[in-house]
Amino acid sequence: MARISNYLGLPLIAAAGYGALYWFANRSVYFPYGYPQGEWHVQSALNAQDVWLETNDRVKLHAWWIPCAGSPLVTLFLHGNAGNITHRAAHAREIVAAGSSLLLVDYRGYGKSKGRPTEVGLYADAEAGFAHLLARGYKSGQIIIHGESLGSAVAVNLASRHASGGVVLEAPFTSARDVAAKLLPLIGPLLVWSYDSRARIHRVRAPLLIIHGDRDDLIPLQMGRALFNAAASPKTFWPVPGASHNDIVETAGPAYRERLRAFYNSISGGESP
Repeated sequence: MARISNYLGLPLIAAAGYGALYWFANRSVYFPYGYPQGEWHVQSALNAQDVWLETNDRVKLHAWWIPCAGSPLVTLFLHGNAGNITHRAAHAREIVAAGSSLLLVDYRGYGKSKGRPTEVGLYADAEAGFAHLLARGYKSGQIIIHGESLGSAVAVNLASRHASGGVVLEAPFTSARDVAAKLLPLIGPLLVWSYDSRARIHRVRAPLLIIHGDRDDLIPLQMGRALFNAAASPKTFWPVPGASHNDIVETAGPAYRERLRAFYNSISGGESP
């Protein structure tokens, strides 16, 4: 009986251990700052208006709306895995100055948004942002989907299912499994399988701009290049000299705004809503 118990017990212990590691690894993908954490004072400086969205699964999301007077284009910005929208003030300033209105959405569990982040949940959050812009009167060809880091995978998922005016991916990765393999060789790929952008990028038909720091030590430049190679044309790859993972805007300086402006000018946005 003791031997039979061992035969049964050891696999159960191993399965429980793997389950715990799997849960922890996938929860570690997200580092949300819930309200009041964050730099909420920047809202007034950005002239950002509060917007509330509801997802298809009834989760209430908070977002900021920043108009760009006279622009026919609008950007749906999908941020990375840490912080919240208040930490994207530099992006907001540059996007609007480059010539696009902006909707900054906080995922579920981030900032003032309700719920808890999951891969499926973040995809639903992006859908809610896209639907909100359509409801404002924008056509799909006027919407630019801009994803940063983890948000790049959310952006690819959204853009693979909806036509859009353009897609900007900043510090993107091929898949979370590939990132896990870099951070935790051998065991990482067994635990994290999510956010597979490489499997979806070929379905994105909008003009594509990929921006990547050439000194990114979290998501290496080669990973962004691999995603670029898997994408359909028209596409542009911009390696930012000297930039790491979290300082692309600051390191690029005025070139960041100019690169976005050139990309926006290449898009036919139609008339303003």
